[in-house]
Amino acid sequence: MNVLGITILVSSCLAAIFVVCFAIESRRGRKSSFERDSLLPFEPEPIDKAEK
Repeated sequence: MNVLGITILVSSCLAAIFVVCFAIESRRGRKSSFERDSLLPFEPEPIDKAEK
């Protein structure tokens, strides 16, 4: 039974850490998101009129 109590305690701590980190990250108010930042390398580069 001791192992079950420790498992619940550790799981609760990890869940609390996740909730705190999520709240901090969502309050930060970033102008971009992780999804957008990860897709930036796939955006086509603008063509300059001087190169044409």
